[in-house]
Amino acid sequence: MIDGVRLIPLRRFDDARGWFMEMRRESWLPAPSLQTNISFSRRGVIRGLHYHERQDDLFACLQGTARVVVLDRDSGETLSVDIGDENPLAVYIPGAKPHGFEALTDVLFLEHVTQEYDADNPDEHGIPWDDPRVRHLWSTGSPILSSRDAAAAS
Repeated sequence: MIDGVRLIPLRRFDDARGWFMEMRRESWLPAPSLQTNISFSRRGVIRGLHYHERQDDLFACLQGTARVVVLDRDSGETLSVDIGDENPLAVYIPGAKPHGFEALTDVLFLEHVTQEYDADNPDEHGIPWDDPRVRHLWSTGSPILSSRDAAAAS
């Protein structure tokens, strides 16, 4: 396991009304979260790889299935885990570790972060999604990318 990365099992309670799941407790985490982001991604999208100097992330897939990929730039160690409908896990990622996710289905994705976004001083750094250390971990060789992620891959 990559140093500092945590896989947090989430318990889902189903009944006739639907389901309930506890997503986060500050006591589970090394730092409190200050901002929450939600994204919807269509199947085939890869978001990342990104890393931060001042921010940690907590990922969870609320609907669908996403593949989370994390890279330790120093050791070259990698983590790939599918989370979501069939595997309710949250993944805590220390900021210095490049990370991203692939939408294996259409996904609703939740991200808690330990710093608020500052447009004047963004803490966003990227490496190519197809870096040789992680390329084999994705299910697609031709993902849908943002212009920023595509630029990191050029």
